[in-house]
Amino acid sequence: MPGMSGRMSTIVKAKVSKLLDRAEDPAETLDYSYTKQVELLQNVKKGIADIVTSKKRLQLQEAQMQQQIVKLDTQARQALSANREDLARVALERKQNVQNELQGLDQQISDLETQQQKLIDSEAAMRAKLEAFRTKKEVIKAQYSAAEAQVRISEAATGVGEQMADVGMAMQRALDKTEDMKARAGAMGELQDSGTFDDLTTLGPGKDDIDRQLEQLSSGGAVDDELAKMKAELGSGSPAPAELDAPAAEPAQADADAGSETAEK
Repeated sequence: MPGMSGRMSTIVKAKVSKLLDRAEDPAETLDYSYTKQVELLQNVKKGIADIVTSKKRLQLQEAQMQQQIVKLDTQARQALSANREDLARVALERKQNVQNELQGLDQQISDLETQQQKLIDSEAAMRAKLEAFRTKKEVIKAQYSAAEAQVRISEAATGVGEQMADVGMAMQRALDKTEDMKARAGAMGELQDSGTFDDLTTLGPGKDDIDRQLEQLSSGGAVDDELAKMKAELGSGSPAPAELDAPAAEPAQADADAGSETAEK
């Protein structure tokens, strides 16, 4: 699907561009650009050196050809002096060929000198631009470093930086845990004060809630048995300690009580 592939390509390019923006360091980028320009300048200088070398080689050939022309001219004169016109003609023909080659060589040397001058002018212009770029680069790097330091100071002061944000989140988590622990401690204290929790140090080993309920039932039954026993003892005529210490009843009241007991029998 062309539409889908185009969208995916756009998304990938956007993601890559965003990652590159994050990873890019302006100082490193400027230094790299400066290094590449220095390399270009060095290539121009190398080109100038190559042209000068070629021109020097042609100039050496030119000097040799001029010497050869002089030699051929001398030989032609000597041949004519010796009545050897044929040899003089051959020498002059060779001289003419060398002169033609020398003219072509002069043109090549002239072209090389033109190229050399152009490269020298280009090298001077590049050097001036490179020096201006170097100065501007250092200024931009200094401004970027100052701005970066200001941002870090501002982030540290306001707590909006990534590291400060992590510290703030950790502190908030610690506060939340502290508040939770304080609330839990308060709840445990309140439950303990209300008697909801038994003191585990007073319980015997291996006792659970069922054992405690059974012991309460047994203890309550023993109290009931003892209370019934005391009632039985009191009903059989054994005076209670409180009745032994009580004052004697009046005689009339005592006779009335005796008559009532006889009638009941």
